[in-house]
Amino acid sequence: MTETLSPQLELLVREYGQNTFQLAQMLLTVEDRAERTKRATQVVQLMFRLNPGVREQQDYQHKLWNHLYAMTGNKLEVDAPFPLTGLEQFNNKPTPIGYPVKGPKLRPYGKNVEEMVAKATAMEDATEREQAALTIGRVMKFLHRMHSKDVPKDLTIIKHLKDLSGGKIALDQAQVDAAGGFDTMTGSASQGGGGGSRQGAFVVPQPRGDREQRRGGGGGKNDRGRDKRRGKKGGREQQQAPQ
Repeated sequence: MTETLSPQLELLVREYGQNTFQLAQMLLTVEDRAERTKRATQVVQLMFRLNPGVREQQDYQHKLWNHLYAMTGNKLEVDAPFPLTGLEQFNNKPTPIGYPVKGPKLRPYGKNVEEMVAKATAMEDATEREQAALTIGRVMKFLHRMHSKDVPKDLTIIKHLKDLSGGKIALDQAQVDAAGGFDTMTGSASQGGGGGSRQGAFVVPQPRGDREQRRGGGGGKNDRGRDKRRGKKGGREQQQAPQ
């Protein structure tokens, strides 16, 4: 009997069973509308017991009524608590989504950075435009580091920022150095940012003595304590049991 059914209706028959499908077909033979509605409600309750996992879905009761309506070939006329549409919504083709045909100018940064640069260039206030450019430069340096696994120089970010803005944003090294550079976590002294003596704000220098002690340089006291413990252990091993 299921050979002539549509693929979607076959899935419903497999989900709820052949007996449930036959009950749905028998509803069409009931002449009284009130009695037909009562029996349809009982069939929906049976469908819920057969598939209790549907409770986790949104509007699961409406879904069960639509499945029952679809199993009757969209011919069931009852006073349902929901508007019955069957499976027609699955036959509608989705609206195509436009896919970008043009890639980003610089792959490490993507289209979002290009949009940020476009908004920055549209700012009328020069101070706000400069602050926005510095913020975008920090984001660009972070993205470049994540993409190529190397640390670009601040001059490289300045050049890329100028290229993305079409020459409308032109920062110089002095402005970048005065603002703390494009680095977000570490200074650019070790990253080739052009500021040879500049150190990042988040770098906490450690005392030399603490570094040497961590490397094993100032551990004389610990060594003596270790030897003392070893000596006690050795003394215990040399004791003999009384005879």
